[in-house]
Amino acid sequence: MPWQSKREWKPLEEHSCTDIPWLIIFTLFCIGMACICGYPIATGGAARLVFGYDSYGNTCGKNNTKIEGVPLSGRDMTENKFVFFLDPCNLDLINRKIKSIALCVSKCPSTELTTYSDLKQFALNNGSNLCTYDLTPTRYTSYSSEKSTKCPKLPVPPSKSVLLFRRCIPTDISCYTQFAKAFMTFVSDNTVLQRVISGVMASKEIIIGLCILALVLSLIMMVVIRYISQVLVWILTVLVIISSTGGTGVLWWFYVDHRKALNSNTTSVFGKEVASDNVKALLFYAIGATIFTVVLLLVMFFMRKRVALTISLFHVAGKVFIHLPLLVLQPFWTFLCLILFWIYWIGVLLFLGTTGTPVKNNSTGVVGYEMQGPLQFLVWYHVVGLIWISEFILAFQQMTIAGAVVTYYFTRNKSQIPATPIISSMVRTIRYHLGTLAKGSFIITLVKIPRLILTYIHSQLKGKENACARCMVKACVCCLWCLEKCLAYLNQNAYTATAINSTSFCTSAREAFLILVENALRVAAINTVGDFVLFLGKILIVSCTAFAGVLALNYQRDYTVWVLPLLIVCVFAFLVAHCFLSVFENVVDVLFLCFAVDTKYNDGSPGREYYMDKALMEFVENSKKMGWKKPDDGDGREMKPMARGTSA
Repeated sequence: MPWQSKREWKPLEEHSCTDIPWLIIFTLFCIGMACICGYPIATGGAARLVFGYDSYGNTCGKNNTKIEGVPLSGRDMTENKFVFFLDPCNLDLINRKIKSIALCVSKCPSTELTTYSDLKQFALNNGSNLCTYDLTPTRYTSYSSEKSTKCPKLPVPPSKSVLLFRRCIPTDISCYTQFAKAFMTFVSDNTVLQRVISGVMASKEIIIGLCILALVLSLIMMVVIRYISQVLVWILTVLVIISSTGGTGVLWWFYVDHRKALNSNTTSVFGKEVASDNVKALLFYAIGATIFTVVLLLVMFFMRKRVALTISLFHVAGKVFIHLPLLVLQPFWTFLCLILFWIYWIGVLLFLGTTGTPVKNNSTGVVGYEMQGPLQFLVWYHVVGLIWISEFILAFQQMTIAGAVVTYYFTRNKSQIPATPIISSMVRTIRYHLGTLAKGSFIITLVKIPRLILTYIHSQLKGKENACARCMVKACVCCLWCLEKCLAYLNQNAYTATAINSTSFCTSAREAFLILVENALRVAAINTVGDFVLFLGKILIVSCTAFAGVLALNYQRDYTVWVLPLLIVCVFAFLVAHCFLSVFENVVDVLFLCFAVDTKYNDGSPGREYYMDKALMEFVENSKKMGWKKPDDGDGREMKPMARGTSA
């Protein structure tokens, strides 16, 4: 439906349900996800995971039924509620499980059992047989070759069960040295890995403190950016220059200082190793910071004239955050919803791993559970659900932000804005537009699934001789990634159009695309410069956090390797800054589409007054001075100056 056949535009005056068939499809899909969760619960797979089961298919704490071909199955384990492993330290790293016979016992051994007589006495005193069920306690001490395979490996370490996890876990973790040894083989120099890990453990308080600092700096940046002006934009630019160049200089100074200390031969052998690692890390960071600073300064030099063009739009975005302060909390709610859903998804996936038909391994006699036939597709259905529902949650945040910003923009009298515009936007989204979110998130899912499949195929082709195939797969992955990013941007604008005019997803996407094409130069300039300014904010947060980290870690130079702690802190700081500033970026994008619609269908004449803020009108005038042409309003009339008194 074209824009002009829809109306003389009247934003927020008409609301209607959109994409109802897709809401029905998404609801049925979610019901299917719930059925997948219910299937392992109904068939006992969930009980096997929660309560545990032995190597013969018996669920601990339950009265079991006989499995054909498995003599030791079908036992009453009501009193035997704990899973005991004959060799708990025998880990299968490939399949990520304990490679040992498992038994259901009534009690975990709390003390070390060193002889078979101790095993017999423990069984007689507690009724907990630690050998297989076909071997009675009276035969524990008799000489038999069966004991090597049917009884636990001596000495039996003390163990206890974890709350809600009925497995006998050894209290002495030294038995997992085999796992630690296998892990250490992933690196060529074990001593380096040990020093790096010890550095992380020694500086864990500093890491936690710096992560909190990054969170505080992100919140401060959001507060500052709410009241942003031309002076603050240039202050931000100057601060980034100072922090990047100053930080680079400090890194080089620390490198020289540590290099001198290493050459002075005043440290111990272990201290020399740590100092040598720190010198290498500082050299790496200093070179990287120098290259990054040079590139950053060149980019800022070539974009210095365009930075001022985003000030008006940022100023209005700052006003949005003043009127809608709860926007700052949107990343928290979205992250919380995603975490809760991911926990649920992982739990159901684990349930499915213990669901299905019991299958006996003829070589070991151990019983496992496998889903056969059509039931194997439940896992794939579950994987699609992970992607679709996660994208749906992210789309809900985008629609909520769009609805709140649209309410702000198209309300002439800002005092009439609802008391809780964020909650009002959520309610409006739930009531009218869940189908639109389901359709938009499904489109992203359709692109993301083949990209993930091709990424997996590319990882499997590593080391193979067919370089042409690897190159083609990588090219397909890159194309799908670009397509996904373009569709995500179009989806965000489609949600904004839906929030403005309550149109379906396809109609909103088409009309949003047409408006963006009409304003292609502005889209390129505003997105480029706006994203760059926000990127400067992220760099400022990371630079300040890294600078504080360098100063703090410098006091532990004798026993702390800096590589991993500083990397952890910088990555965390960037992720936190990205989560918060991406909300501001979304607000700017929504404001721009509202501004483009406003200038297209209004001209400032009586009855067609602009909704825009005065600061945006100044942005239009600045755009004219830079040589941009205003698109006409669709009926041939030129845009007139904003009517007096129509701005907020």
